[in-house]
Amino acid sequence: MSAVAVLVAFLVSFAIIRLLLRYFGQFGLDRPNDRSLHERPVPRTGGIAILVGAISACALAAPALWLPVLLALLLGGVSFLDDLYRIPAAGRLVAHFAAAAFLTWFLLAPMGVLEMALLALCLVWITNLYNFMDGADGLAAGMSVIGFGAYAAGAWLAGHASIAALCAAIASAAAAFLVYNFHPARIFLGDVGSVPLGFLAAALGLLGWRDDLWPLWFPVLAFGPFIADASVTLLRRVIRGDRVWHAHREHYYQRMVRMGLGHRRTALICYAAMAWCVTLALAGRAQAPALQGAAFGAASVLLLALAIWVELRWRRFVQAAGHAA
Repeated sequence: MSAVAVLVAFLVSFAIIRLLLRYFGQFGLDRPNDRSLHERPVPRTGGIAILVGAISACALAAPALWLPVLLALLLGGVSFLDDLYRIPAAGRLVAHFAAAAFLTWFLLAPMGVLEMALLALCLVWITNLYNFMDGADGLAAGMSVIGFGAYAAGAWLAGHASIAALCAAIASAAAAFLVYNFHPARIFLGDVGSVPLGFLAAALGLLGWRDDLWPLWFPVLAFGPFIADASVTLLRRVIRGDRVWHAHREHYYQRMVRMGLGHRRTALICYAAMAWCVTLALAGRAQAPALQGAAFGAASVLLLALAIWVELRWRRFVQAAGHAA
């Protein structure tokens, strides 16, 4: 049944993307602006396909996991309205906090209120950072394949069939989307895809921790490049006093594209970094605390080295552009 669910998720997602491109190609277009990395209008409805694929898989192989999938679907509905009509940021955050708080309470009560509040805040952050990192062709979809694939492997190794099946199905649905999202992208996730995927990454990571499938650092490392890039960029903007809710092009992946690496090489570099993080996460998942710390540290060193490389190359790029002007 798990293998069937994974196959169904891929086929459903692939078929819906084909229908969206053929019959709704001019609906919900993301038109380029001065903050964009793309140069032509692209439909941002692809997340619908991944969501339907995940729902199909949940119904087939993981019905007990209905709550995180239902909440992701509800957030997808709010995000779809935002894609079309622009809901104020405060309204979106209320929905994100409500979903995170309810899920955290449902999964972890009677844990202490302070601990649950902190974990709910982490859920909201990962939900939003996934949206922040969905700005280059193939990036978020490829990260979904790798990250949810790591969840599936970790859950399978721990003997939890339903979480393994659902995570593998989400990775499979994302792979179907990636066929049309890798550069040059023909369709984008949109908020309707990135927000639910971020929520599911956080929710299923938390669920796996509760069920003792992995330590709490495992989900952080599984999506390490996303979390590191978004968190460092946000912190830098907060320190400068920028309006953090405004769109920008300061993420490391955006700089990589802008300074000449392009969408393809940027995505492939990020895939390689995530594959390294995932390998270490899976290798250290069930080891002694010292080895777990070593695995996390080794991944952190790579991400730090990559960040320093981008910073140095970006400075040279800016200086060269200034001299050319």
